[in-house]
Amino acid sequence: MPLALASALAAGPAAAQASPYVALDDPRLPLFEHLVERGEVDDPSPMVRPFRRRDAVEALAAAAAARRGDTALVRRLLAEWTDPAAKAWGEVAGSAGLQSYTAAGRDPWRPEGAGGTRPYFEAAAGGAFDKVVARTRLAVEPRLSVDPDWPGRRDLEVVGRVIEAYGSAQFTYGSVFFGQLDRQWGPRGEPGAATSGFRYPRADFGIELGTRGIRLRSFWTDLRDEADSTGATIHRYFAAHRLDVRLSGRLTVGLWETVLIAGADREFESIYRNPFSLSLLANTYGLGGEGNVMVGGDVTWRAFGSTTLRAELAVDDINYNERDDPDRAPDRLGLALGAGGPLGAKLSWSALYALATSTAFRAADPSESFIDAGVGVGRTATDYDRLEVRLGIPLAGAWLLQPEASLLRQGEGRLTDPYPPPGERGTTPQLFIGTVERTWALGARLDGRAGPLALAARAGYHLVDDADHVSGDTDHRFEGRLQATLRLGRRGVLP
Repeated sequence: MPLALASALAAGPAAAQASPYVALDDPRLPLFEHLVERGEVDDPSPMVRPFRRRDAVEALAAAAAARRGDTALVRRLLAEWTDPAAKAWGEVAGSAGLQSYTAAGRDPWRPEGAGGTRPYFEAAAGGAFDKVVARTRLAVEPRLSVDPDWPGRRDLEVVGRVIEAYGSAQFTYGSVFFGQLDRQWGPRGEPGAATSGFRYPRADFGIELGTRGIRLRSFWTDLRDEADSTGATIHRYFAAHRLDVRLSGRLTVGLWETVLIAGADREFESIYRNPFSLSLLANTYGLGGEGNVMVGGDVTWRAFGSTTLRAELAVDDINYNERDDPDRAPDRLGLALGAGGPLGAKLSWSALYALATSTAFRAADPSESFIDAGVGVGRTATDYDRLEVRLGIPLAGAWLLQPEASLLRQGEGRLTDPYPPPGERGTTPQLFIGTVERTWALGARLDGRAGPLALAARAGYHLVDDADHVSGDTDHRFEGRLQATLRLGRRGVLP
């Protein structure tokens, strides 16, 4: 199947050579997002990350040609992300440093796990061969042994993981992808409802078709097996399809759906992997097959000058035909609203409000919840809302300082909780089960890379009211995390 798709795509006009993706944890990505927020650089793929280096370079080159924005920063990113012009080139790199953290978990808004300071090592290799690109990035990361979301072994002194490992054939009107890397669909600053980079990724197969104005994206993967109450192994699979349409240079609309299917003898039926079909009709209203389908949409609109508005809505279930049933289940919804723009000559601002109802992303059959190894495939939590404001301050052309303030209201509903049984659904609140914990946070982030030094740091003061959902309890704490590495690498033409 991949070869057939590649042959079909190759039949179109030849494109520029293939290009690696800009990883979500690239320390230079926040600087690029800052330029996008200011409206000085066009977003290569609104609401969809990652994008390719080539896509970022094209957007930066257009800004440079028009002399928009911080020309020194634009030129710096252009120099660092521009691939060699040769048809075959390769790169190798190694990094060594440390990770220090007050909590080992990756969710900064809900810190979990022990704190500590551990070494960190990384090795990466990749290259492009005309229309094909391949990349592998491996890490030795002892922090994982105390990360409550880590699905691997914890009984080792040396724990490692594969951060990226993929190959992609890329052509003018599409691409074929196999491998793993972090993905995010949704506004920056909140895990996407459909998929996000907060869970540790698994290998998936994906395709893209279309032009810059209209693009179809699809990927599918198997999730980790689970066991039911009898001990039988439950096989689980996940697919996501997305259609993006640029209605103008200022307005982009995305429509998407995800489906999670599970069963003791279940196979990954092709109908759910078909990006030209609609799983909602095939599952819920058509064949009536068993599976959990979520649909959603998002909008990116540069509405006022350089001010950009963003919105995301995810609908897992609305009980439209049972509104008068006193025991009807709460609607399962996710929402995110964002805005951002320039502030003065160099700064940017952004604001975000996100919400997930009390039973969002969960299902009556727990094996069909949008969870993989205990972590959300998309959002990391349910039964909450969160408001955040942030500034972007570039420093010395290599760093981005982001002061931020936020309020998180978290109910007692958890993503891994059982779905309310019949008889209790009517008494389950739409939002905020039990005592609501409120976390007021004030802090800052610093990201960037200068020469061999790369930093990703976050620090803040958290004031927690009704801590651990105990009425009247208050907690004050400092939360911080730092990854600092020194990198050596080389990139060049292959003979």
